[in-house]
Amino acid sequence: MKKIFVVVLGLISTGIVWGQEIDVVPAPVEVKYTGGVANVENELGVVIGSRAFTQAVKKLDPAIKEEAYRLTLTDKGYRIEAMTEIGVIRAKSTLSQLGEGTPACVIFDYPRFTYRGFMLDISRHFRTKDFIIKQIEALATLKINVLHLHLTDAAGWRIQIDRYPRLTSQAAWRVGETWQEWCDRGYRYSTEGAPDAYGGYLTKDDVREILAAADKYAITVIPEIEMPGHSQEVVRAYPEVGCYPTSDDLCPGKEATFEFLEGVLDEIIDLFPSHYIHIGGDEAGKADWHNCPDCQARMKAEGLSSVEELQSYLVRRIETYLRSRGRDLIGWDEILEGGLSPNATVMSWRGTQGGIDAMKEGHDAIMTPGGFCYFDKAQDAPVFEPKAIGGCLPFGRVASYDPEAGIPEECKPYLKGLQANLWHEYIPEPYHTEYMTYPRIAALAETGWSPAGEKKALRERAIKWADSLRDGSLTGKTFKVFDLRAERGQRPESLVPAEHLARGKKVIYTTPWHPSYVAGAELALTDGRRGDWSFADGAWQGFLSDVDVTVDLGSVMPVHYAGATFLSEPGPWIFLPRKVTILLSEDGVAFREAAVIDKEVSGEPDGFVTYGSVLSGQARYVRIKADRYKEWLFVDEIIVN
Repeated sequence: MKKIFVVVLGLISTGIVWGQEIDVVPAPVEVKYTGGVANVENELGVVIGSRAFTQAVKKLDPAIKEEAYRLTLTDKGYRIEAMTEIGVIRAKSTLSQLGEGTPACVIFDYPRFTYRGFMLDISRHFRTKDFIIKQIEALATLKINVLHLHLTDAAGWRIQIDRYPRLTSQAAWRVGETWQEWCDRGYRYSTEGAPDAYGGYLTKDDVREILAAADKYAITVIPEIEMPGHSQEVVRAYPEVGCYPTSDDLCPGKEATFEFLEGVLDEIIDLFPSHYIHIGGDEAGKADWHNCPDCQARMKAEGLSSVEELQSYLVRRIETYLRSRGRDLIGWDEILEGGLSPNATVMSWRGTQGGIDAMKEGHDAIMTPGGFCYFDKAQDAPVFEPKAIGGCLPFGRVASYDPEAGIPEECKPYLKGLQANLWHEYIPEPYHTEYMTYPRIAALAETGWSPAGEKKALRERAIKWADSLRDGSLTGKTFKVFDLRAERGQRPESLVPAEHLARGKKVIYTTPWHPSYVAGAELALTDGRRGDWSFADGAWQGFLSDVDVTVDLGSVMPVHYAGATFLSEPGPWIFLPRKVTILLSEDGVAFREAAVIDKEVSGEPDGFVTYGSVLSGQARYVRIKADRYKEWLFVDEIIVN
């Protein structure tokens, strides 16, 4: 960190005019205005470890003290006090957002959480060294202090490993420029230099440059090497570490697998100085483990009763190896299954329960629930946004997340922070990566740094920060940024309760809803709530089957219309029904067909489609039958008039 002062000061010369308040993101803990206008160009001094500042931070957690600073701004210039050089860097991140007209003041500041991360998936679509460094420079202005690089996955291995050269000569290259094209073409791999090869990888020299750039801003880079799932590219290049040549997952029954993993991790550890090494651990298929003789022999020898315990065996063994090399294991919350390794840290992505369970057992946890922290979702109405994996995660929802909400008091000491994740299945271009990141990451940064309950005028501050990123005045480089000013907001239909004859009436389910998408349970389809842009907003009810439900109106009455709105989002495998049939009955036993609505759904774009019909007749019972096209059906409300 010898060069930190020169590098960060380079940001100050392109400072932003913020008006007559300290209007930065994230908001500082404390600002005391002293009158007059500050000179933010002239450094008056940097003092590390002074007696006065040591006294000021004596009650703070030691890890938080490391990032604390006091920035005194006067008409003569600015002065920084900190306990470490990292605190100086954080002070200069604040300075990078200040410009002409900044009021004279004293800023006393420190983080709420010690871990404030951003995960960049460069496996599904490769990103170069220069692009990654550019993002580091932007993240630094928000005091993000961890960059998690998802380096390996089935779609491509993205880092040089000298001991296993086929990982980069073969596993880093695929047939199909986009992830979807690769899937559609049968998950085929290629070789470096072949005409049909798409991919790339970071050389070790590339990584060293990335690490040097991150070090200038006191950002830790955590590498992720996926195991045992998401490893199809590995077993294609090195079939001897799979259960069978056509397996998708690594084989934990073979010693060759552990020799391979330890060999890879040795080179990763030698390259990356981070305390954590991320091993993934999520979504392992395990199907072949049931029949693989090596896996079954391993289970018998180790006294394991399930394939979940076999995965835990692999995780524990890798964790022991990492500890022998002076590092700690971190993984997605699936590493809880079958028993958690003693010193492992959990990233809770399937909601927050995994993190809570880990903390109750005395393990550190980082919160990254998909409903608040997955930036691969559209940030506004999906029908108007570039294609995404599914769902909608607007800026306001990111900002609304509080990692401490619902966390038992005794667990909070183990809560280290939070992280945003940007998976790249549907993000083929570098500019699209930036568009999906900014300004949402500003909302997460505010939560991670600023005191709980703050966020005053966050949207306005984030817009100003994003403007400076877009026009290049913040870092000297221009970025593609989502325009928060033009945000459409919630789906209009979701804002007004639906008034109709069926509202509040009993619904009889012949086919059940899926337990992951309950919405309002028995009343979900007649509660007057229509869904927002996201299928996971709590109003859409999901079915992994045909839909067959009947509304009991309570008495026989004239029925002139019946219908329901279905959601189409092919990214998460949500499709419109092939056909919807509306049936009427007076006694709930004998139903007569009142309408059939057929639609061509195979090429249906993202959006919302109402299947409804004008009717003529009387009924007490209105039955809606929706024939599934494939995978999921989502419906928000059955309207009867």
